[in-house]
Amino acid sequence: MKQEFYSNGKLLLSGEYAILDGAQGWAIPTKYGQYLRIVSQETEILSWISIDEKGAVWFEGTYSLASLDLLSHSDTTIATALQTVLKAAQRLNPSFLTEAGGLSVETGLSFPRDWGLGSSSTLINNIALWSEVDPYLLLKATFGGSGYDIACAQHPTPILFQLENGIPRVQALPAEIPFKEALYFVYLNQKQNSREAIAAYRQLTFNAGLIEQITQITQEMVAATRIDQFELLMQRHEHTLSHAMGIETVQSKLFSDYSGTVKSLGAWGGDFVLVTGTVDSQMYFKEKGYDVIIPFYQMIL
Repeated sequence: MKQEFYSNGKLLLSGEYAILDGAQGWAIPTKYGQYLRIVSQETEILSWISIDEKGAVWFEGTYSLASLDLLSHSDTTIATALQTVLKAAQRLNPSFLTEAGGLSVETGLSFPRDWGLGSSSTLINNIALWSEVDPYLLLKATFGGSGYDIACAQHPTPILFQLENGIPRVQALPAEIPFKEALYFVYLNQKQNSREAIAAYRQLTFNAGLIEQITQITQEMVAATRIDQFELLMQRHEHTLSHAMGIETVQSKLFSDYSGTVKSLGAWGGDFVLVTGTVDSQMYFKEKGYDVIIPFYQMIL
């Protein structure tokens, strides 16, 4: 037996944090993602190996196929997290992993793990495909979150994502953006822990109108036809969340003298930011030590 699955990475362009409470968010699947390959083997063991974007092994582990007990590993935290996901998938589908004599599993990322493009969400979606369970239920039983990243893993185009009474609602959007040549993603040289960021967000109390405000901005961002309109909406989004959370915007904190507009993405404080500008304006970020700059059209699937 041989099986292979693939899931897209993700970036959340609008709706960060508030998407957890029902705000509409705009998200894109990325050209970067993760594959999962399964091959039968003779032993009664599930052997697992994870490969990074350079082809190097970054995790190895073995589990008893009968019990999913951990037999060996190269990293306790990762091994335990993987065990949790596999056991959750088996609870959702009790026939999962019950017929195989032994399995060799390999996962491979096409992006650096610290980029925050969804090493966890792509894994969850791939394991859900493999085990034939609902990926949103598997996410809820393991890492948690809104589920927009699961939607991106499955969709070939940008999406509008919204939780309605806890149920994911996904609307496909056209891939074309009129001013995409003026948009770039800049990596901030540090990975943000999304689960920690969500936990911090949950400690805050917001005005009831925040969800409606973010949803309105998201809809206007998607409908924008000019870059100047879009920049104003980026700024409104940043200032709205900045005021609500009591956190300084990334532009005022790191790029106050930049001539274009900078917007945080996902969990504030790390991963990528979305910026407006030209090819020449990339030098601004490089001079500040931010060397990973990816044009919008090269990032989006």
